[in-house]
Amino acid sequence: MMRYLLLFILFPFIAVGQKFELVELTAGAASSIRGMSVVSDQIAWVSGSAGSVGKTLDGGKTWSWVKPAGYEQLDFRDIEAFDGKRAVIVNAGSPAFILTTRDGGKTWKEVYQNRDSAIFLDGMAFWNQREGLIFGDPINHKMQLLKTKDGGGSWSDVSGSLHLPLAEGEAGFAASGSTIRAMKGGKVWIATGGKVSNIYVSNNFGSSWSVYPCPIWQGESSTGVFSMDFLDTKRGIVVGGNYVKDKENTNNILLTYDGGKTWKKPVNPVKGYRSSVLYINPKLVLATGTSGTDISEDGGLHWSSLSPLGFNVLGKSKNSRLILLANGKGQVYQLRRKKS
Repeated sequence: MMRYLLLFILFPFIAVGQKFELVELTAGAASSIRGMSVVSDQIAWVSGSAGSVGKTLDGGKTWSWVKPAGYEQLDFRDIEAFDGKRAVIVNAGSPAFILTTRDGGKTWKEVYQNRDSAIFLDGMAFWNQREGLIFGDPINHKMQLLKTKDGGGSWSDVSGSLHLPLAEGEAGFAASGSTIRAMKGGKVWIATGGKVSNIYVSNNFGSSWSVYPCPIWQGESSTGVFSMDFLDTKRGIVVGGNYVKDKENTNNILLTYDGGKTWKKPVNPVKGYRSSVLYINPKLVLATGTSGTDISEDGGLHWSSLSPLGFNVLGKSKNSRLILLANGKGQVYQLRRKKS
């Protein structure tokens, strides 16, 4: 009886990976891609190392690549695009820059710079086309926060709104631009890692904050939350682990049903370190990292291997018709359902 019960439990989650395939769309950039913004079924932008920014206007069939002049050496870890013309990019490391384009990437304008040797910006999220937030590693135990109210045209330092000091060795990861997530109405989550892993939550556009411990693998500079996603204000998921031990899956994925206050382990986890996680719909969830890509068909409770191919970042259009993955070799893939 137990054998049949196990087969009943396991079979659907083995089969789900066979319903999908990964199709390479482009390998046109000598860049490690970590930033992605899928605007619609047709429009998507990506960004990465060597100052590279890529864009498609036809659902991934063709791509154009640019390098903002004067910033060719930067690693653009996150990008937010609003259409085929307007986008915002931010680099990791010092000095820190934020650039915007309003002509599809032909020209770029520097709207922020910080030459503090300690500055390191990790990720960016927008509540709408005007209001957005960027967070960075702490300086003197204070998380760095930048806010825009004009679509990224200007940024204000609002670090003082977060009165909670970060612990020694606690910081963010700029692995995929997804350790910050925003939702309409002013909700925003920020995840940290390293020696300590926490979830910082604001309900009012970052004006005030609460903090909740996240019991994911932590304690070293290479451990913690590397990505998170929220389906709604209550249901969410975090992934990470230890990027220097990318095939180990000890406590590297957790689920929340109360907006990040408490976390629970899934029934069976992803297969290793994961740097990006994404709800495709309430049931279908993807997670990827350098050691492979996993899929869940029940909201993240059970996971199976989709592919041994590893990626840095995931993204999708609002209706999930265009689902993209990008990696450290400048390649962009699309997840598609197999034709029967």
